[in-house]
Amino acid sequence: MTDVTSAKSARRPHHWRRDLIELAALFTAVAVADAIANLIGHQPDGAYLLVASAVALTATATFHTWWARRHSHAPPPTADGPSAAHDSSGPDRSTDPLTGAVAPVTAPTASGPALSAGETVLWRMRTTVRDTPGSLAALCIALARHRVDILTLQTHPLAEGTVDEFLLRAPAPLQMQQLSRAVSAAGGSSTWIERADAHDLVDAPTRILGLATRTALDAAELPLALRQLLGRCTIHSLPAVSISGRATAETAPVEGLLEETVMRLRDPSGGAITIERPYLPFTPTEFARARALVELDARLGPRVPRSEHVLTLPEGNEITVRRADQSDLAAARAMHDRCSDQTLRLRYHGPVRDADRYLDHLLSPRFGRTLAVQTASGRLVALGHLLWDGDETEVALLVEDDWQRRGIGSELLGRLVTLAIEAGCESVYAVTQASNTGMVAAMRALALPLDYQIEEGTLVITARLEATPVRSLPPYEQAGR
Repeated sequence: MTDVTSAKSARRPHHWRRDLIELAALFTAVAVADAIANLIGHQPDGAYLLVASAVALTATATFHTWWARRHSHAPPPTADGPSAAHDSSGPDRSTDPLTGAVAPVTAPTASGPALSAGETVLWRMRTTVRDTPGSLAALCIALARHRVDILTLQTHPLAEGTVDEFLLRAPAPLQMQQLSRAVSAAGGSSTWIERADAHDLVDAPTRILGLATRTALDAAELPLALRQLLGRCTIHSLPAVSISGRATAETAPVEGLLEETVMRLRDPSGGAITIERPYLPFTPTEFARARALVELDARLGPRVPRSEHVLTLPEGNEITVRRADQSDLAAARAMHDRCSDQTLRLRYHGPVRDADRYLDHLLSPRFGRTLAVQTASGRLVALGHLLWDGDETEVALLVEDDWQRRGIGSELLGRLVTLAIEAGCESVYAVTQASNTGMVAAMRALALPLDYQIEEGTLVITARLEATPVRSLPPYEQAGR
């Protein structure tokens, strides 16, 4: 209620009945006063008594008027009054939503940045606080003093303390060191801060459901989903059987294993998945989320999307590009038999007799994605691999001799790079020999920034994907079927 409304409601309208009552009371009072005056006036000291009564009546009326004006018509309470502490709508005070305490709100000073004065940036912050009442409130108040807005908050309970993960919107002039010092002064420890972007605005449940959906549709998505779930980390898929055919010692308990910055999970396809994040220990909550994704993959079993795209080559032949997996192992080995030793040597950078040993590994969706090219008769003539190599991504191509120099390699490479962009990879690299002019030409045709490194005849070409989109697919592509 405003002051104007209060003043209006304090004045009541006068009615004619009230006027009659007051007039009757006045006549009654005059009559009573006259009777008393006649009674006292005929006594010896009557005149003195009348004067004393008049003085007492005047003093009483004056006191009553002063008292009424002081208490009945007092102005409404201000922020300095006792009742101001209970008025949370006043302009000079605010109530903390966590503690309920009333705190003064001061205007931004000249030395402190204001949100409305300039641009803001997004930060992801993780810090550990004591598991005691008021610890989180103290941290929030410290952030508020620097005009930092908390967009999202996740809590990760520990045996001792709690890890709080924030998405913050802060004034651009506020430096990361200032933010870290403010958090430390408020009781936060083991604080980790990095810049965020608009993709982090998605809330955690929505993001986890999206990763689960991707994993359910494609088994090759599991390593990528784990990487996006846990942030910057290195993921190694270690097979139960090595390329040479020997059983490896890389295993993990059924329930998984968590050791500070290392997480080990049992791979449903055999072997183990090792996740490392040296700069930040994993929490039990993150371990439970990662294990749930792996269990989902195990329940769904092997699966690869079966989309196919029919392309027409310049000379008129039709080819089909599709996803490949370990069910194509026999066809891939038959293609190896038709390839020359020089072609296999350029692809595998080693003895030709070892080429077949890599196929089972390369065709596994756990280690990446493979695209196959087959002719109208169903014969496999080319393979393209996108391989998850820790926190990096490798691309590799193999085209049968009779089908080279027809644009198949460039087509495969463009599609592989598109898959890498969709997976959120920052770069891809290809390992070949300096004499492999076909691979070099295919990489240059991507129209992406390239880095070249040559060591002892081995050429490593790295394409940075965040700079420029990959070239569009050629116009002769038809709809997928």
